[in-house]
Amino acid sequence: MSTRAFITGVSGTELTTAEREFIRAERPWGFILFKRNVDNPAQVASLVRELRDAADAPDAPVLIDQEGGRVQRLGPPHWPVYPPGAVFAALYDTDSALGLTAARLSARLIAADLADLGITVDCLPLADVPVPDADAVIGNRAYGTSPGKVAAIARAVTDGLEQGGVLPVLKHIPGHGRATADTHFKLPTVDTSRDELERTDFAAFRPLADLPMAMTAHVVFSAFDPAHPATTSATMIAQVIRGLIGFQGLLMSDDVSMNALAGSLAERTRAIFAAGCDMALHCNGNIEEMRDVAGQTPELSGKALDRANAALAARKPPQPFDRAAARAELDALIARANTASA
Repeated sequence: MSTRAFITGVSGTELTTAEREFIRAERPWGFILFKRNVDNPAQVASLVRELRDAADAPDAPVLIDQEGGRVQRLGPPHWPVYPPGAVFAALYDTDSALGLTAARLSARLIAADLADLGITVDCLPLADVPVPDADAVIGNRAYGTSPGKVAAIARAVTDGLEQGGVLPVLKHIPGHGRATADTHFKLPTVDTSRDELERTDFAAFRPLADLPMAMTAHVVFSAFDPAHPATTSATMIAQVIRGLIGFQGLLMSDDVSMNALAGSLAERTRAIFAAGCDMALHCNGNIEEMRDVAGQTPELSGKALDRANAALAARKPPQPFDRAAARAELDALIARANTASA
């Protein structure tokens, strides 16, 4: 059965009748969960099954943002706390091999938590390279300020997720690290030169161009397109994301309901597809907004369908794994990082 090229959130811990009817009628490609959708493991697993049953798609991707640190939708008391990216960066500075090991272990443990629930996609890793005067929305989520270091840690995170049977989503391409505003609230403009962007921001994404999926940044890069954020810029998608960076996987927007984007939900959705995104992402679970997005979303077809199928086909079966031993090793490495930074 064909699907529409969007990923949707829902409002609560179980589907409403209206949501179930919406999913059956509009056939989203996938779903995304937030804290409002989470109570306990049995409930989350049940909601994941509900979503797939409503879509009549047993393999429909279910996404979540489970980074660690302050962006962690699953948390205590049912799930452990995971470190933010800055912890891996600090350990990497002490011993690069240990930093990469800690990043991989954390992602592998996260993947195990997600797999228990039937969640198959994590919106991770980040390859954003922050600068000192940027907004704190990225902050300690980042893996450092050197493109090579960021890419290396992001690759280790990717390896951990994939070893656990969870697909990664690279974000926020082509870079959110210089943004001087939180795109949930406002559209930031980056006036950095092309040469500097290629040397720093874009350079962190380039070694990760083989990842199966990526999420755009709602950020204007005036050196390339002074009028549109990357999400709705045909220039940024063709010349930078597909061109300079070389990413050829499934490209999804960041959340279409964020205030960085202008216009109605329908106008934003049309602009996302006109620019060259493969998939629109709508997160807040507002059923009227969901209908607006679905109404402007095309059937998933052509190159977008090929990339979506390739992304799902890239998911590997989980490898053998001793969760207790991995957690103990990660805790020891985090303690070492905390000691080094004290």
